[in-house]
Parts: sequence; structure tokens; C-alpha cells
Amino acid sequence: MNFSEQDLKQIDKKGLTLQKIDRQVEQFQNGIPFIDLESPAIINHGILKFDDAERKNYVDAYDAKHNDLSVLKFVPASGAATRMFKNLFNFVSNFNPEGTESFSAYIEKTNDKNLVSFFDGLEQLPFYHLVMDVIANKYPDYTTFSEDKQKWIFVHVMLDDKYLDYGAFPKGLLPFHKYDDHISTAFEEHLFEAASYASANEKANLHFTISETHNDKFDAEFKKIKPQVEETTGLDYNISFSYQKQSTDTIALTPEKEPFREADGTLLFRPSGHGALIENLNDLDADVIFIKNIDNVVVSKYKDNIVEYKKVLAGVLLELQEQAFTYLNDLETGKADEAELIEIAEFLKRKLNADIAMDFENYSNSYQIEYLKDKLNRPIRICGMVKNEGEPGGGPFWVEDHNGNLSLQIVESAQIDLSNQIQKDILSGSTHFNPVDLVCGTKNYQGQPFDLLKFVDPKTGFITKKTKEGQDLLALELPGLWNGAMANWNTVFVEVPLNTFNPVKTVADLLKPMHQN
Repeated sequence: MNFSEQDLKQIDKKGLTLQKIDRQVEQFQNGIPFIDLESPAIINHGILKFDDAERKNYVDAYDAKHNDLSVLKFVPASGAATRMFKNLFNFVSNFNPEGTESFSAYIEKTNDKNLVSFFDGLEQLPFYHLVMDVIANKYPDYTTFSEDKQKWIFVHVMLDDKYLDYGAFPKGLLPFHKYDDHISTAFEEHLFEAASYASANEKANLHFTISETHNDKFDAEFKKIKPQVEETTGLDYNISFSYQKQSTDTIALTPEKEPFREADGTLLFRPSGHGALIENLNDLDADVIFIKNIDNVVVSKYKDNIVEYKKVLAGVLLELQEQAFTYLNDLETGKADEAELIEIAEFLKRKLNADIAMDFENYSNSYQIEYLKDKLNRPIRICGMVKNEGEPGGGPFWVEDHNGNLSLQIVESAQIDLSNQIQKDILSGSTHFNPVDLVCGTKNYQGQPFDLLKFVDPKTGFITKKTKEGQDLLALELPGLWNGAMANWNTVFVEVPLNTFNPVKTVADLLKPMHQN
């Protein structure tokens, strides 16, 4: 594909290279192959389930060791709240409170049950009184209006950019939970939650990936709440932010697979999805990194269960990591005899779900050592999995790569060939899904950070159809952060209870018990 001198300057300015662009174009042209599912990961076949005593042991192990470690919480938080309010935007655009259509007729037409829930629970929403205060000022005759008009005005004040403009907020800074003395955001809830498991030596370290346009808002919010948070928890908070790097953007193509150009002739580049955040994660330095999405928080009275399972996952990580590091030191120093080499291979297979070659025992001693070091010396991720009760999200599967090797992966439905009945049947046999609840070890046995970019599977990702100013285009998303971006990590899945998963995908989710005091 030929690019002009101006194109090359634009590519260079973004921190991209022509080689990267050529690889992206090649993916567009060749397509991205579907994932080959071998079987679903289920309890006792890829997913661990612990009893009370086992959970306590892991919690105790983490509590005993965490003050000797650097601990960090990593929170993807760049999303705007727009999608949370999608049905409300539709309502305020399509419902005419002065017209002949009633609210009940609108609901019958749209079958929008979330909208019904929203208005049924209106006074329980954390921002109810904030909206009503604006209404009292701007609409003094509000109480004389019909109920249908009152509904429309409430949503209008919430969303209109002349008033509260909630749809333009970053999701992390929306009013999320109402307490007796204040209203908290999801950002604030993450700070308090981190105090219980992602802190050590009276310090709490958190890193948020945000949109650069929201940087000032997050800074201002932290300055506002920091004194109260630190006084309540007794901790010093170290908060850092980063943005998705422009160098991770991908080129857009026309449906004819030519470069898509803006009106001024420049190339169009698009953000490549949350898989790009592997670069942000790669820049961080900590022994234990907890990963959790910005909207998955609960009110304080429900935090104990969340905290227990976070510590369980961390305890599993430390146990496996300690054993792996012992084995790696033995391999490095030549202490591992033939019996220990077999023991290490069994550990990899039984504990880290690695696929060990059937003829491993026939390899030469020197090759066995290098083979085991390669398998062992990788980042480790311990992933919570919840029982699938119809929630959308990636699922845990055993996946076969093009070399016939099996590994545990978190797979999205878009990566599966649903026209293949065998693959479809494997998908339907899945019992759990991924709530984005990870604890990661990103350092090697010598205490040095891994280069996480070396463990990405570049052959995974998505090609999607989008539009720009009415014109169709093809967009490329990088392998997801907990999908292809971590494909070559050592992976362990652990069942966690459904009540640890409480995302806010629509505004009506704020009315669920875990978000209510």
C-alpha cells in the first residue's frame, strides 16, 4: 500500500511505524481467524473452587505477606457515561410530553423495561435530589405539570448540556452511591475499596486509565475527597493516571480496503480498544496488580465479601509464584535433577494449566531445562470467574492454537465461529463468564518486570464495521486486555460469587441492592 510523504509524517507523528501500519493492513486483508475452542473451562476442568477453609488459608497467606510487597490497583476508567443513558437519550429525543402519546404508550411501543425501572425507583437514585434542585430553580411550576411532562423534564435536566450534562461525564465521576452525609462516585468507591486489599505499609497505590479530556476532572475530584478518604482509612494515597497511547491507534480502511481519508485528505486513525491498555499496564512497577473495571463497585456495607475474594485470588497468585520462582532458580543454577524436571513439568500442567509436550521426557536434559524455563518464566494472572446467569461478557475456555497447544483463555463471542456447530455447542456448554476480576504478577523470578508486549497474541482481535460522517469504514481493534493481550501468560481461573460482580451498564443498575444503602 502506497503512502504519500504527508501520510508518512502523520504516521510518524502518532508514534506509529510504516511496518506497524503494513501489519494492520495485512490483518484487514487476510481477516482475523476465529478462536478454536477445545472445550469450556468448568469446575475441576480449568476452574478452581475453594471451600471455606481453603479460602481462609489464601486470605491469611496474602495478609501475612502483602506488607513485604508493592501492591497496585489498576482501573480502566476511560469510558464516558453516554452508553449508561442510551435509553434516556432516546426517551428525551423521541417522547413529546406535549403530544398525544402517553408515557405508557411509549413504553408499550419501545418495550423499554429499564426505563420503567428507572422511573419506579427515581427517588432512590443517588442524583435524584441534585436533579430536583436544578428543576426547582429552572422550572418553578414543575409540580403543576402532568406526570408525563415531569418525567421528560427530569431526564432533560439530567442530560442536557445546559444543565447537569451527565451523559458527557466520565463514568467514574458520576454520582453513584448515596450515603447519609454525602454522594460518592465510583472513583471514590475504588479508593475506599483499595484500602482493604490493595494497600501496604500504610500506603495505597492506584492507577486509572482515563481519557485525556477528563484529566482535570479526575484531578479536581481527588483533591476534593483526598483529605476525607485518607483520614477515614489512615492511609496515604498515591494516585496516577495515564491515557491510551496514540501509538496504539489503528488505521481505518474503506470497505474496498483502501486507506480511509478525512475531508482534508489525512488518514483516519481510531483508538484500538481496551487491548491497547497492555502498554499502560506495561509501564507500571508493582509485585501484585489488581485489575477491576471502574463501574464494578458496591456500597460500603457490601465490601467485606468483595475484599475476601480479592485476597483469595492474591493468595493463589503468591503461592503459585513462590513455587514457580523456586523452580526457576533451580533451573537457572543447575540444581534441578531429572526427578525435579519431571516435578516442574507436572506443576506447570496441574497448577498453571500449561500444555506440556507428550514427548517431553525424551528431550535432552539441556532442552528440557530451556523448555521448562520458557513455560515457567511468564507473567501470571489469576482470574475470578462467576457462574453464567445470562450476563454478557467473555467466557473461560480451553483454546487450541495453530500448533495444537492448549491454553486457558478468556474468549469473547465475537471471536467464535458461530456458524460452526461444534464451536457453537462448546460455547453453549460454558458455565461461567469473566467479570474482569484479575490479580496479576508481572515480575520475573529475578524481580525484574516482564516486557508484557512479548506475551500478546497479535493474531487475535476484531475487525468491525463503523461509519464516519455517513461513510462506511472498517476498523481494527487490538486483542482485548484480558483476551489476546494476555494470551501467553500463565493463567488460573477461580470461581468467585456472582455478588462480586456489580457493573453499572445502564442507569437502572444503580437501583440494584448492591448499589443501595
